[in-house]
Amino acid sequence: MFTLSEENYLKAIYHLELDAVKGISTNAIAKKLETKASSVTDMIKKLSEKEVVVYKKYKGVKLTSLGKKTAASIVRKHRLWEVFLVDKLNFSWDEVHDVAEQLEHIKSSKLVEQLDAFLGFPSHDPHGDPIPDKEGNLKTIDKSLLSTLLKNESGICIGVDDSSSEFLKFLDKKGITLGQQITVLEKEDFDDSVSIKVDDKKLSISNKIANNLYIKKI
Repeated sequence: MFTLSEENYLKAIYHLELDAVKGISTNAIAKKLETKASSVTDMIKKLSEKEVVVYKKYKGVKLTSLGKKTAASIVRKHRLWEVFLVDKLNFSWDEVHDVAEQLEHIKSSKLVEQLDAFLGFPSHDPHGDPIPDKEGNLKTIDKSLLSTLLKNESGICIGVDDSSSEFLKFLDKKGITLGQQITVLEKEDFDDSVSIKVDDKKLSISNKIANNLYIKKI
């Protein structure tokens, strides 16, 4: 069994590993969890004793197979609860993260599998992120950042890189949601801002916004 804090560390390392080509530094973990590097070092020792991480000096931290499966289970619960909150309790997608952060620590595997079945075995959460299966397998998604599209190229919005409440509220304000077709009309050399067409509506967005929207090219 793992404490709430230990589970949060495992989940953080899991997310960092998805985009990493080598071990994760303690500084990267500290930044992710907004804590001190010394606190990370102490926790890594505890997790190493539980055989869920391996730490090598100058090479960083890596999850073991047990660590990956444990972390994937936490992510699975988090994303299933987000689907439940949006689809069944009418939460908006910018409200669910903090609530799911609490619910993801529930230990009952039966509850999780019943929840999955009740929801119709969803493949993605409300933010477009894939939901790991009960074995911890994560289906990869063929996706690109909107900022990489060239003029006149189009794609379907399938996810967000920034799932903060502030960013999601901004998208709601602009009328940008998952499943919409986005076409690049113009890219400005001066500030890399992008003129886009979302369905039939024309918008101008910053490079920062374009770097936080995932699309599937069409």
